[in-house]
Amino acid sequence: MEVTTVSTRVQGLLSLFDLQTTFFAKAIVGISEEDMYNRLNTEANHMAWLAGSLVGQRFWMTAETNPGLKQAGYELFKDHKGIQEGAKYPTNEEYLKDWEMISPIAREALVDIDDEKLDSIIDMGFMKMTYFEMITFTIYREASIIGQLALWRRLLGYPGLKYD
Repeated sequence: MEVTTVSTRVQGLLSLFDLQTTFFAKAIVGISEEDMYNRLNTEANHMAWLAGSLVGQRFWMTAETNPGLKQAGYELFKDHKGIQEGAKYPTNEEYLKDWEMISPIAREALVDIDDEKLDSIIDMGFMKMTYFEMITFTIYREASIIGQLALWRRLLGYPGLKYD
């Protein structure tokens, strides 16, 4: 049996990744389909887009190690597309199914990344950064989106996100 040593730089990020894995389902539990699209007469991203963007981000994390895996509604989110007026986004059930499937795969990709890869450069066309910087930003963005979902819960009259 091969024992993997996790980079010390990734260990803290894994703790956040694991917390956020449990928080996502709690953030969308009980939200009606109608409310997933409710923007309260603002230009803010609705919960359906936020949830799909978050799920898509986990799929993106696995793109090198598991090419070809795609989320429900992939076309709505590919190439980091913004919210699309009038689009029908996947259901909460579809998002949760994808989340539960991709999260262990994404976690494994984080566990397996070595310091050499963390220090290598990713070129996104409009900017360059190290893989470590990109992963750090990705984990930060997960927390930000979960926070937005938690706020939407309250704004739409649902109980706050439960952290237990």
